[in-house]
Amino acid sequence: MIRTLIADDQEAVRRGVRRILAAQPDIEVVGEAADGLAALELAAELRPDVALVDIRMPRMDGLELTRRLAGPEAAEPVRVVVLTTFDLDEYVYPALRHGASGFLLKRSGPSLLAEAVRAAADGESLISPSVTVRLLRHVTAPRRPERRRPAYVARLTEREVEIAGHVAAGRTNADIAAELFISAGTVKTHVASIQRKIGVANRVGIAVHAWEMGWAAQ
Repeated sequence: MIRTLIADDQEAVRRGVRRILAAQPDIEVVGEAADGLAALELAAELRPDVALVDIRMPRMDGLELTRRLAGPEAAEPVRVVVLTTFDLDEYVYPALRHGASGFLLKRSGPSLLAEAVRAAADGESLISPSVTVRLLRHVTAPRRPERRRPAYVARLTEREVEIAGHVAAGRTNADIAAELFISAGTVKTHVASIQRKIGVANRVGIAVHAWEMGWAAQ
């Protein structure tokens, strides 16, 4: 069972999300929180596999909660799926950079919500289609000539850059292994190395950086 925590300041939303997830045979809601600080405390107590986090909450907003639960400095990371009404750039990019494994709009529907939880639990990512399109438009826009590559790029090997490109294309470790004729375990090791070198918490962070650098595989 995928142990899930729901953090949203609206009781009706929490009730609706719980109802959707309770209907899934492999997902269990282990707790609910009405604000970010309560969610942080519950996560420490319950150790859920996945936390569904709203952006706008009292005491601690969803961005800070995401950073504390899933960011590079989290001692015991929890995979976070941001679930919000708002798909503003000021929320999307910080959420992903803070370590979110997914970003869903509340209007996404029950099946996408359940799949996002499963993807996060499996170490993969799921982002609302409309948000993905905007992300791609943003990161594939023409770059200014004076833009410099960050220093960490020099530390990535050619193979790591190649694998980062496949991650950005949405491929799983098994897909990448088959494409490059290596084992899935080797891919996993490379992915972990890439995350460490560029300072991101998960595959979404790798994908964002790869898109920005123009590495995404076709």
